[in-house]
Amino acid sequence: MSTAPITPPAAARPAPAATPAASPAVSPGTEDSAAPTRVLLADDHALVRRGLRLILDAEPDLTVVAEAGDGAEAVEQARLHRPDLAVLDIAMPRMTGLQAARELSHLLPGLRMIVLTMYDNEQFFFEALKAGAGGYVLKSLADRDLLEACRAAMRDEPFLYPGATGALIRNYLERARRGEDPTGGSTLTPREEEILKLVAEGHSSKDIAALLVISVKTVERHRANTLHKLGLKDRLELTRYAIRAGLVEP
Repeated sequence: MSTAPITPPAAARPAPAATPAASPAVSPGTEDSAAPTRVLLADDHALVRRGLRLILDAEPDLTVVAEAGDGAEAVEQARLHRPDLAVLDIAMPRMTGLQAARELSHLLPGLRMIVLTMYDNEQFFFEALKAGAGGYVLKSLADRDLLEACRAAMRDEPFLYPGATGALIRNYLERARRGEDPTGGSTLTPREEEILKLVAEGHSSKDIAALLVISVKTVERHRANTLHKLGLKDRLELTRYAIRAGLVEP
């Protein structure tokens, strides 16, 4: 007599292996989306840096990771800390904020930058843009505007201090009235800007030649070109211009 196969009770049968739950897809970079913006702060006055740091560090989306007292140190700190955003004062020793911005734009192409200035003056606004800065903030209004400027920069949006639009329009019309290129075609070269700063700081042509390792004749040629471009007459007017532009402090 044949015996029918015995089927084990359901409880005795091995359970099928569970299928692992699929992990949610993560887009590249989203795991750091909540990380605060890492900021490099550069100003030659420690007290100013302290005040600006208090403003920035009070925000959950911003954190200062490095400070610098001049433009050259700012470049060194950026190389070391790789920040997301640099806030640079224009008037600093050794290297101005504009010079530092030019170097940083080559060193860290993805770095966002904002420049700070003491004066409501549009003279170096276009130079700041050419150097890679996306924002232009007055120090006197930093407690109100700096946070907005930082966040705009991280969104790749420009930021202008209040009143800048009117100043730029006046500058455009004045250039056009004088028959100059109203788009700023006569702006200073980096070397002319460097010599202008040194002249305004009281250095002689011989001193400047030694500092920059160029001839006295080359210094004087650059100074003459600067006078011509800016429509100025002498060293005193150059110095006043540099102060108004925020390249040096009075």
